[in-house]
Amino acid sequence: MYPELMLIPMREELTKAGVQELRTAAEVDRAAAAAGTTMIIVNSVCGCAAGRMRPAVRMALQNSSKPEHVYSVFAGQDKEATERARAYFTGYPPSSPSIGILRDGKLVYMLQRSQIETREAPAIAAELTSAFDRLCATSSATND
Repeated sequence: MYPELMLIPMREELTKAGVQELRTAAEVDRAAAAAGTTMIIVNSVCGCAAGRMRPAVRMALQNSSKPEHVYSVFAGQDKEATERARAYFTGYPPSSPSIGILRDGKLVYMLQRSQIETREAPAIAAELTSAFDRLCATSSATND
């Protein structure tokens, strides 16, 4: 585990964008059980991949369509929370960084490290906004 002081800027890069941190398994369970769309980000120290993922998330959250709830766990630090978050990412091996979107507690989208580390932040953000538009947009037809 890394010293917490070293991680503060990495945590704040997401929390300043409105991402709420989850530090325990119980917090993850409550977040995953929320109705609607929930994005859970597995943040990490990894310089190349996480250093691209965090700015991409900030860019994507500027999109008009976005998940109703946005959370993060920190791999290698918040071990219990990270393990529980990964339990919701059914069918995917542990990966950090990574991003999962749940709808009503069920995984509907997954972006793994292998899809992050080879791309720059704008391309990752474009991938996320496309997913947001498909999965998180509310149609006026559903309000009729």
